[in-house]
Amino acid sequence: MLIVAQSQLAGAGYLVAAVLFILGIQGMTHPRTAVRGNLLGAVGMLVAVVVTVAQLGILPLGAALMAMLVGGATGYVLAVQVQMTQMPQLVALFNGFGGAASALVAGAEVVSQVPNEATPVGDTTMLAAGTAGLIGALTLTGSLVAAGKLQELPMFNRKFDWPALPSANIAIAAVAALFLLLMLAGSTWPFWPLALLACVLGVTLVMPIGGADMPVVISLLNSYSGLAAAAAGFVINNDVLIIAGSLVGASGLILTNIMCKAMNRSLAGVVFGKLEPTAGGPTADEVYEGKVKSTSADEVAMLLDGAQRVVIVPGYGMAVAQAQYSVRDLAIQLENRGSTVEYAIHPVAGRMPGHMNVLLAEADVPYEQLKTMEEINPTFSQVDVAIVLGANDVVNPVANTDPSSPIAGMPILEVDKARTVVVIKRSLSPGFAGIPNPLFAADNCLMYFGDGKQAMVDLVTAVKE
Repeated sequence: MLIVAQSQLAGAGYLVAAVLFILGIQGMTHPRTAVRGNLLGAVGMLVAVVVTVAQLGILPLGAALMAMLVGGATGYVLAVQVQMTQMPQLVALFNGFGGAASALVAGAEVVSQVPNEATPVGDTTMLAAGTAGLIGALTLTGSLVAAGKLQELPMFNRKFDWPALPSANIAIAAVAALFLLLMLAGSTWPFWPLALLACVLGVTLVMPIGGADMPVVISLLNSYSGLAAAAAGFVINNDVLIIAGSLVGASGLILTNIMCKAMNRSLAGVVFGKLEPTAGGPTADEVYEGKVKSTSADEVAMLLDGAQRVVIVPGYGMAVAQAQYSVRDLAIQLENRGSTVEYAIHPVAGRMPGHMNVLLAEADVPYEQLKTMEEINPTFSQVDVAIVLGANDVVNPVANTDPSSPIAGMPILEVDKARTVVVIKRSLSPGFAGIPNPLFAADNCLMYFGDGKQAMVDLVTAVKE
């Protein structure tokens, strides 16, 4: 009776945790409820961990509490100290840690089967363990490489051009599939070589992918971490782990699909191809020579004086310069003068999904002023001044005009249709696609060269004066 009662209490606890996970995801659908949703998800995870520790009864309460305190304190320090510009790297690391945890759980179950090799042939538990080890290990190393690329560490951003790599990856995947079949047949020994192969595969899959595709890669690895957790849940027969992993896996796949559509690229094109300039395309000199018009803070301030509608287009340059607060100061000055200020957000601007939204929210920019690409594009012709801050590929008009361009067909923010465009950049350097941007040489475009933050500070000062 006692065992039955404990099982029922554990089931009730897992049900509460699952409901909290679902409510947490629902809360994250809007900025006003996102913080509450995040807290609900965290509480749900706490409930799940406590119930699991109590149900298993194999870990002393003191040790369990100590582990939770260490983990919680580490997460808190990371979250508080990390810069907003480094948030994508932190997300990538979290994905990797999740994958590693799932692989370790599966490995522990495999180790428990080794003494007697009593696993019956066809037992899907070992197949689930192998799947968790495969996906979890791949997610770990792939996420570490992604974080290294985002951090711009030299060893991860060297030119990687090995023609035999796709064939090697296929061979590794084939051997991994063979090991999975052996585990389905009841063997436990293939787990460790399988996990090692997965670690190698994670590196070789992510290393060749360029920085332009990192938002999609992060989203995909997030989905992988969820799938690994779900597989680990089947291994240890833990309902809440299956539910949580399935939620993360499904939501990650949905987001990955959205990101691919925003870049007009297939998932296979992201994983196995790179954005590179096409041979014979126009050079930067051909596009820019004698056509680029430089401007200053005072000239831009005069343009903004009397502008009825201003749209600010943030990009990764804003994140690097941490210019979001100065952007908000400029918007306040313009609104006090009677201008309407909006922010045009491209789905893949920055280094992770929602990167620009997070930065602007940090600066207390009203969410209602953030406009999606679908909302803002039809109205750019009525915009008096569009200010592009550190964005490049997502405003490059060749996506609509040059079928041979590597970004051909990619949905862009059509800022070139505004009456006047002011682009704030350090130089005319290309974006991740590596191609020049004809917008910078357009008749209605002015280039305001300089550090994003300092340029915005100077512009705010000029507008005040």
